[in-house]
Amino acid sequence: MKKEIIYSLPGLYRDDFRVTGYRFGKGEQCCCIIGSLRGDEIQQLYMCGQLVQTLSQLEKKGDLAHDREVLVIPSLNSYSTNIGRRFWCLDNTDINRMFPGDPDGETTQRIAAGVFEEIRQYKYGVQFASFYIPGVFIPHVRMMKTCKENTSLANLFGLPFVVLRTPTAMDKTTLNYNWQFSGTAAFSVYTNATETVDEGSAELGVSAVLRFLSRMGIIKYKCHGGYMGTIIDEDDMMNVKSGAAGIYRELRHVGDEVTKDDILAQVIHPYEGTVEYEIKAPADGIIFFAHQSPLVTQNSLAFKMIKRLHK
Repeated sequence: MKKEIIYSLPGLYRDDFRVTGYRFGKGEQCCCIIGSLRGDEIQQLYMCGQLVQTLSQLEKKGDLAHDREVLVIPSLNSYSTNIGRRFWCLDNTDINRMFPGDPDGETTQRIAAGVFEEIRQYKYGVQFASFYIPGVFIPHVRMMKTCKENTSLANLFGLPFVVLRTPTAMDKTTLNYNWQFSGTAAFSVYTNATETVDEGSAELGVSAVLRFLSRMGIIKYKCHGGYMGTIIDEDDMMNVKSGAAGIYRELRHVGDEVTKDDILAQVIHPYEGTVEYEIKAPADGIIFFAHQSPLVTQNSLAFKMIKRLHK
């Protein structure tokens, strides 16, 4: 293992900002794994740490391919993590909306440009990602629909679902999208937590990446076969929104199979304790994503559901 500074910025009133990377093996730039791009992505940071530990042990045992290199970058935003902020602590901008970056631009644009220049040549790229709304997903791997995506490769992670997303204008400044356009096969791995560590789903995420590396011949690692993932298009999912604002009481959970008109959650009046609104399933299906915050606003996304195609 070789620990090095991938990118740095001089600090005026505190220590210099540094992006640290861990290189394993040498040779072809084969796979790069990125953890926390936002300051509150603790689960994603934790999973990268577990990967660093496991890959270090495999390297010592000689279980890395002799002509392949793996790079792990646990965090691109340690400043914000240190003070409990989600976005860049000085101007509240999102590094994952700054790619491919600008070496002469604002701070987060320079960070994105500096890191992207280092990682754009890797054959495979994996990002431990988080959603823009606080909530819980069924663990899955996600790819942008850029006409360069490869669902067969995505299935090698062995997660239950492979989700294809049609990129919007906002997505075109993300790491995943720009990785794909630079020629890297890019995958985003989603698990059950962001601001906390969920050991069970973290283990699933780490195992998925190790399974992928093993199946691509990059490491020697014994693991169970995982799932034959179901490929779904995000556009085909049902968005279930809250019809009122208030205190959120979840009644059904991610992974639950539900039938039409099942009550998924209740919105409670914060002063009077009465049920202001019941969020119901619009059809038979599986809960893929669930809002996870004690408060909910009117018309905000509460659930994403996969519609049951066959009865």
